[in-house]
Amino acid sequence: MGSSLLRDRASHHKLNGLVMIPRSLNTALMVATITCLALAHDSRAAAQKAEPPTPTRDPNTAGYVTARELPDGANAPANEDGNFIIDPTHNSADHNSGPDGLHNGTMVEFTMNSADSKIYPGIAREPNTFGSVDPSDPAQLLVTTSHPAPYTRRVAVYVPKQYVAGSVAPFIVGADGPDRFLFFTLDKLIAELKLPVMIGISIGNGGGDAQGSERGLEYDTMSGRYAEFVEKEVLPLVEAQTHVKLTKDPDGRATMGYSSGGACALIMAWYHPELYRRVLAYSGTFVNQQWPSNPQTRHGAWEFHEHLIPQNRAKPIRIWMEVGDRDLFNPNVMRDGMHDWVLANERMAKVLADKGYHYQFVFARNAGHVDRVAVDQTLAEALEYVWQGYSISAKP
Repeated sequence: MGSSLLRDRASHHKLNGLVMIPRSLNTALMVATITCLALAHDSRAAAQKAEPPTPTRDPNTAGYVTARELPDGANAPANEDGNFIIDPTHNSADHNSGPDGLHNGTMVEFTMNSADSKIYPGIAREPNTFGSVDPSDPAQLLVTTSHPAPYTRRVAVYVPKQYVAGSVAPFIVGADGPDRFLFFTLDKLIAELKLPVMIGISIGNGGGDAQGSERGLEYDTMSGRYAEFVEKEVLPLVEAQTHVKLTKDPDGRATMGYSSGGACALIMAWYHPELYRRVLAYSGTFVNQQWPSNPQTRHGAWEFHEHLIPQNRAKPIRIWMEVGDRDLFNPNVMRDGMHDWVLANERMAKVLADKGYHYQFVFARNAGHVDRVAVDQTLAEALEYVWQGYSISAKP
């Protein structure tokens, strides 16, 4: 989700037989071992001391957007734009799980291989490596340990029983799949006629996290590339594997994701509004995490609230966003002022309001990064908000 941190790992070797060590050498080895352990402890302590603890932010901080505080346990109204604060007691959704947690639909899964992709042949960053700050530009990270690498990804598809074979259906595409909680929620809300009869598509990432990884390349890159990958390589397989027909109408297509997947959800709609116009993001990584660097968007997804949204005419995108009061804050080596998830989402809310977007921003108290209990409480309402204005009926 956020950027990876380097961790010390001890290497253990198994001996196949007894090795006799002289007492003097044994004593020397013990001293050396104790010294190494002490140095390792000091190194870890120094690293922990250098990394500031995640602060708990107050939604009423000067410079943050003005938001309406809701009664404890309540959600924002699904038909209202604006900024809302949900208080610390988070209520769990009721699913009464049946087989696979689904009562009113089925789930189909299949696997995609990197060898079959013309858009994402695959990369990976070496284990236990991250990157270093460019000495000439603290806003850029140098990654020298990324290389071509194969991957497989799982794709899960939810098809409601209300879907009529041969009909064209709206759909939602989610990142970091399979996301069964999304499917449980769709299953319940479609049956209650609170959402249109839609297909849920949950796509696994290509592996790793942040700069130099396949997941980072897919989700943090500021371009239309991932949306094009979904359009050309994923959706045709979904239709073939599940025997559904997916709408081409951008108003009937939604994207969603968590952390970098949340940034990706907006990136898909921003660069291809002719494909997607509804966006849902939890703890969106609207920060400086793009790699490789792009001179047109040097600060990655931070550019959304820094330049792109303020300096462009409003696009026909409806967006729901959430951030937790203990969300991520500078979780890596970069100290560029562009790695505060709370501030990034607060800035997003401000620029979206200034440009007249239909958006809803939820600030969750007592919640961390992509906090499960906050997601559990709000996902149904978020989906209802995102699909406002789309016709809901028993048939697609």
